[in-house]
Amino acid sequence: MDEADITEAGANQPDLAGLRRAPSQKRSRERVERMLTAASDVIAEQGSDAMRMGEVAERAGVSIGSLYQYFPDKGSIIRTLADRYNTLGRDCIEAELADVSDADGFRAAFGGLIDTYYELFLAEPVMRDIWSGTQADKQLRDIDLVYGRVNGEILARALKRVRPDVDPVEIDRTAFLVMSLGEAAMRLAISVGREEGDGLVEAYKQMVLGKLLSM
Repeated sequence: MDEADITEAGANQPDLAGLRRAPSQKRSRERVERMLTAASDVIAEQGSDAMRMGEVAERAGVSIGSLYQYFPDKGSIIRTLADRYNTLGRDCIEAELADVSDADGFRAAFGGLIDTYYELFLAEPVMRDIWSGTQADKQLRDIDLVYGRVNGEILARALKRVRPDVDPVEIDRTAFLVMSLGEAAMRLAISVGREEGDGLVEAYKQMVLGKLLSM
């Protein structure tokens, strides 16, 4: 999934986490999109720690006052971008698992999802930067937790179709844990060398599939 996909997905979501106020008119929405694009460029080039509100406003072609109308600080920009990536991930998970009805289909769909997520983490410097700082920011952790639960519910629905014989409470609990651990696995994989990271992702995938399909 490339930057155009992310921008298009985010443009259809007016109520973004971190916004001081939601843009109601097309012109305002376009202005906010320019701000987020500018912020993404800065983060990709310099990292979020180096991002400055003045530079974001300058690159977006807006006044600093206009930027502050929507984003009170750089943390709110980062949380909005995090929400955007999380929403994109949720939609991807939902689409991939929607038609799963048997163990073989689940194995293929889940394995493909993990590979896609890993490639996204590797390919998107903004995504890597945001997720690397999640544990140090309570609001980002809260966003992460919300989406972990949502993604766990999506996974649980697919599992219940595949394993109708298993206690649904156990499925719900396990699915939530699997999706939450998946984020941690991705962060670990991108913090080491590529060869080791590939091996860690594959180990996570096999470990999870073995657990989910043998409950």
